[in-house]
Amino acid sequence: YSLGLYEKSMPNTLTWAQKLEIAKRAGFDFVEISIDETDEKLSRLDMTTAERLELLTIMSRSGIRIETMCLSGHRKYPLGSADTQTRERSLDIMEKAIILARDLGIRIIQIAGYDVYYEKSTDVTRALFADGLQKSVALAAKYGVMLAFETMETEFINTVEKAMYWVDKLHTPYLSVYPDSGNITNAAVRYGKNVLDDVAVGRGHMAAVHLKETVPGKFREIPYGTGHVDFVSMIRDTYAMGVRRYMAEFWYVGQSGWEQDIYAANLFIRNQFIEAGI
Repeated sequence: YSLGLYEKSMPNTLTWAQKLEIAKRAGFDFVEISIDETDEKLSRLDMTTAERLELLTIMSRSGIRIETMCLSGHRKYPLGSADTQTRERSLDIMEKAIILARDLGIRIIQIAGYDVYYEKSTDVTRALFADGLQKSVALAAKYGVMLAFETMETEFINTVEKAMYWVDKLHTPYLSVYPDSGNITNAAVRYGKNVLDDVAVGRGHMAAVHLKETVPGKFREIPYGTGHVDFVSMIRDTYAMGVRRYMAEFWYVGQSGWEQDIYAANLFIRNQFIEAGI
């Protein structure tokens, strides 16, 4: 299996060469780039050809690559927005992200499972989302890059089962599921269901798994081992389903000793694989 490190686990002030070196030194196999809703991250979609070639060179020299993308910029510019200009911006972001992934050799783009975020979800926003998603998948097929749903903290797509509704509806090899283990665990607790039953619904369509810790009602910044996610069972079941790509999701929030936290995260997760018999 391959274990990746989320870019946001490191200070944003670091260069890509530094981020890749730290990830490699800590024992990770790849890095996941963040394209979030900030102007700074969205500007990456407009990197020049020279900048893209430079980043490829940095990856080649470092011996570790950026292999997945977390595309959360659609939180601000959602596919289902009632505003026409926002939807146009949303599709522009999607196409640019897919082309950037193609250029950098990124295999999977994790897309946010929101119809809207800052607006109210309605039948109209869901219908607009469906239209935008179909257009997005056509772009992914054109450039040969896989889109995969992140299971979110909102009701629209917070379980694998809900993500699979759209995967089954579009029925294309360019749309799959990339669940967040913490988010689906919280959803299972909320609905009184078994999270592993939800995971099983994604069999045959799960591109990768985010390994993130949560506690009921809280979705971020929970240290590994202090929450309620059963990583051993999650890893065992998804590995048996054919998943071989996992990603450690946690955040740098200005804490001292952040680099030691990265080493500790790698050790914690690798031990979960060992306990799972892998």
